Amino acid sequence: MSFDLIIIGSGPGGYVAAIRASQLGMKVGVVEKAELGGVCLNWGCIPTKSLLKSASVYEYLSHASDYGVTLEGKATVDFEKMVTRSRGIADEMQKGVQFLFKKNKIEHIQGTGMLVDKQSVEVTAADGKKATYKASHIILATGARSRELPNLKQDGKRIISYREAMTLKGKPESMVVVGSGAIGSEFAYFYNTIGTRVTLVEFMPHVVPLEDEEVSKALERSFKKAGMEVMTKATVESVDLSGKKCKVEIKTAKGQETREVDVVLSAVGITPNLEGLGIEKPGITVENGRVKVDEFYRTNIEGIYAIGDIVPGPALAHVASAEGIVCVEKIAGKNPEPVNYNNIPGCTYTMPEVASVGYTEKAAKEAGYEIKVGKFPYTASGKAKASGHKDGFIKLIFDAKYGELLGAHMIGANVTEMIAEIVVARNLETTGQEMIRSVHPHPTMSEAIMEAAAAAYGEVIHL
Repeated sequence: MSFDLIIIGSGPGGYVAAIRASQLGMKVGVVEKAELGGVCLNWGCIPTKSLLKSASVYEYLSHASDYGVTLEGKATVDFEKMVTRSRGIADEMQKGVQFLFKKNKIEHIQGTGMLVDKQSVEVTAADGKKATYKASHIILATGARSRELPNLKQDGKRIISYREAMTLKGKPESMVVVGSGAIGSEFAYFYNTIGTRVTLVEFMPHVVPLEDEEVSKALERSFKKAGMEVMTKATVESVDLSGKKCKVEIKTAKGQETREVDVVLSAVGITPNLEGLGIEKPGITVENGRVKVDEFYRTNIEGIYAIGDIVPGPALAHVASAEGIVCVEKIAGKNPEPVNYNNIPGCTYTMPEVASVGYTEKAAKEAGYEIKVGKFPYTASGKAKASGHKDGFIKLIFDAKYGELLGAHMIGANVTEMIAEIVVARNLETTGQEMIRSVHPHPTMSEAIMEAAAAAYGEVIHL
């Protein structure tokens, strides 16, 4: 069978690219060895947000009296039901992708795909049967998996990855989480909230180390206030599994420390899925462990493209989707604009939430900008106080000369929704004064964005 386009991988890069290609009139086949939707939909973004919502509900109920609500008895955690709900939502979303494939007449080819040459893909089914498919264009979108450190070999039971962390048979009494990026911080928050004793270990000086330093410090304070142990400038040296507990040796600035816990969650990054893909057959160039591509995701081999976690850039679902759309529009002869990697939002779904886009204050200064910084705290927001979520702030960074919005850094309730306003504003080259004059509804948390812009120019009203 032949296609205009074959995509290997059906994650948020692959399935979005497939649908857009179909809309543009291409005959599309998608090779997927596991579930449609990839890791994000089945084992990442969606099911983790379900677990985090369960934790949020439990946290609300635990503080019901603060809102004038009296509960008969104490709220308790049903961990198994939390996991079941999470898996059910992932299954529903996967069925949604199946529906979209049928609607757009996309062929789902079940099996493991491997390049034969620049226009052929061999697919091996679960029963070992092989079939070869032809296509004028091939997109590689195979995503990534949890990165393994030599001293943190994952056995899936006591030293686990994010995948096992969302399907444990029971709630562990204690846990060490290694790595405080989005994945590590989210699981640390989830388990700490439902009653697991959590120790979060981070090699860098601050948690969520890619965020603005003020945001990182605020989240660390929040974690500690919630009873979590946070160890920064620390590394896990070894894990002894010989006893009933995992004996974790941690090197800190103060010296060697030991924690005995039920489970160790390794969240130290990801590794691109390039093995067994056959990229060496046509001679695709790989640099620093990722496929080398141009701004339209063309590899060095004509007709073969790569998107998502296997190419350089932020390993985020929305980035993979944007890359997939640009890639297929270019294949179809359109004139898409390349993805602007300086305007990619990042979100961490802890409580408080974290969201950011563009330059941090430090990066803006290092880039040579003279800046204006505006900050507005949630303690001054009527809506945040009424909601019971007064921890957090909005921080905006402007170019002092032209008023360009260089970056935004947010921590607090709902900021993962609010960051989109900043992305659009930056895309439209909106200035600080234009943001101040854009009337925001009251009372909302989004008012804090307008107030932060006003603070940068000495015009803030409610501070």
